[in-house]
Amino acid sequence: MSAPRLAVLVSGGGRSLENLAARIADGSLAAEIALVLSDRPGIGALARAERLGLPTLVVPWTKELGGEGFGARVFAAVEESGVVLVVLAGFLRLLRVPERWLGRVINIHPALLPAFGGKGMYGDRVHRAVLESGQRTTGCTVHYVDNQYDHGPILLQRTIEVLPDDTAETLAHRVFEEEKIALPAAIALALCRAGGRSGPEH
Repeated sequence: MSAPRLAVLVSGGGRSLENLAARIADGSLAAEIALVLSDRPGIGALARAERLGLPTLVVPWTKELGGEGFGARVFAAVEESGVVLVVLAGFLRLLRVPERWLGRVINIHPALLPAFGGKGMYGDRVHRAVLESGQRTTGCTVHYVDNQYDHGPILLQRTIEVLPDDTAETLAHRVFEEEKIALPAAIALALCRAGGRSGPEH
């Protein structure tokens, strides 16, 4: 029986992509990365994907295309690749998810949603906001995507303590260590909940 096929959407360096590829290679995640898709060329994640031998595609976002047009092109490519689950791993563009794909697209965010989410909240901006707030805990969240930034039903969270001497950089490093555990686990959970279907219901 073939492994469930994933599309991984990326906008940055691709550390989460590489972690997923490693978990698939060591057998701890039963899946196949069928497509790595970005909204812009020349990023580190695409270079990593090519080094790993993974299929890549760039779907440029333009004002003329807009959110609906961009989303339509993304999901046309996803469906052509026979994908079961779409994973946003450091993908910064708001993705319009067609109704037939709702419940089949997940995102990872470096904070405990619903706190410290929303438009513009990504990377070190999130960790600086956590530190400035005085919160004593933070972590990461994997959630289903529902056409709003960092919104939708939560699938899985992992929590860490904020240390007195933490900086945005040290906090980011420790949160990412949790992301490396959370995202593969959430993918396995989402695939289980999907019930083994080979594609979206039309």
